[in-house]
Amino acid sequence: MERLVVLSDVHLGSDLNHVVAPIRRSRGVDQDLVNLLAHYRASTAPGDRLRLVFAGDLIDFVGMTVHADAADLPTERSDEERAHGLGNAVDHVEAKLRMVVERHGDVFDALADLVADGHTLDIVHGNHDLEFHWDPVKDELRSTLLACARARAKGREPPEAAAFCRRIAFHPWFLYMPGLAYIEHGHQYDAFCASDHVMAPLSPADPRRITRSVSDVLLRFVVRSTRGMREYGHEANGVAHYLAFGAQLGFAGTWRLGASFASAVRELFRQRRAYFSLAAHSQRQENERRMALLADTPVGGERLRALAALQIAPVTRSLHGLLGSVLLDRAALGLAALLGLLAVTVVSLERGGHAWMAAPLLLVAWAFTHRTLTRRRNPDPESQMLERAAHLGNLFPAVFVVMGHTHTPARVALNQGASTYINLGSWAEEEADAQVPGGKVYRAARTHLVIQPGDLGPVGQLLAWGTDGPRPW
Repeated sequence: MERLVVLSDVHLGSDLNHVVAPIRRSRGVDQDLVNLLAHYRASTAPGDRLRLVFAGDLIDFVGMTVHADAADLPTERSDEERAHGLGNAVDHVEAKLRMVVERHGDVFDALADLVADGHTLDIVHGNHDLEFHWDPVKDELRSTLLACARARAKGREPPEAAAFCRRIAFHPWFLYMPGLAYIEHGHQYDAFCASDHVMAPLSPADPRRITRSVSDVLLRFVVRSTRGMREYGHEANGVAHYLAFGAQLGFAGTWRLGASFASAVRELFRQRRAYFSLAAHSQRQENERRMALLADTPVGGERLRALAALQIAPVTRSLHGLLGSVLLDRAALGLAALLGLLAVTVVSLERGGHAWMAAPLLLVAWAFTHRTLTRRRNPDPESQMLERAAHLGNLFPAVFVVMGHTHTPARVALNQGASTYINLGSWAEEEADAQVPGGKVYRAARTHLVIQPGDLGPVGQLLAWGTDGPRPW
């Protein structure tokens, strides 16, 4: 019998920050994760197999802002990487992985124990660990876990290398177990986080590096370099929010925040130009080559093309989308409205009459346009993912359609009950600090999906990890 345990959005390494004092990742959530892995290892009967799946964002390669000795890096650092930490060239990512292993050694020991016991580990790539695209990074993780397992053998026969490594698999797009489960991270249905080519997410400007989404750029340039700014919830914020946040930083802090934001905007426009360059053609060809290889499997080319058609284009593919993503459209609208009111005031004072009556019309026009731009900027990824999940349930017949990404657990019946959509929630949690007291700090759901055989077919439970172990969510 095989039991499937699926979780997502662990974000190991998210608080590794050499640029500013970081908001620390909760130590308690790591301990809970170690306890969960030990629990399912111990509760799996001899002869049965446990299949552990991370549905994306196991490691937060994007969020790490770390430096290393340049002599150890064959890929020369760019100006951006010198300012914001190692990038996503293969040697940079390998250095980051070593730092994550050192920071979260107990988690990697627990994973090594699980694979050493004969169980399997599947890692689906998410938007924060697209860097698993590099084969040497995959090999580095396998070798690391093997070394952990051998160090922990303690007199027992150490695991055989080839068999151990075969039990660790990577999935750049999705994992499909026919009739049982379709699993992907879900970021390809989020315009702020999607990549153009899911099978070859390389930068057209420099194919030695991974392309960056709007979310990635803002995270590196603005969030991680600004003490007190948190990663989540920005899609609901407007210009006024950031002006108020800047006011809390004082003049120098506001200046640095503005400079970081301006640098991020320049980077996004640079990436947009690269997408339309001739160099981007080779990236599209590589993506098509890899998709053709995947199509030459039971998945099939027609089904793969239908799956690709469900994805959402990155927001930077349209100029109005790019401007909206960084609030420049609303800032320009506010400036235009302010200048319009100033003009009305001047005319009213100089000429009198009824010129002042234009002011309410300007305010109504500003409010209507502002609301329209706000709605356009904030496509709800949760609703997009749920809508796509219904199509996925038809394309890939399975009892469960599983995603992560939003950090919000959910269980929803699809297609008249033919399948069930599961969002796995997250295991990413920050500690309280002086700016955010414990009562207001975000607490990770610690949810996970367990699927095992039942008398009438597979049974799935969405569970939350508590002090006494797993409980129904």
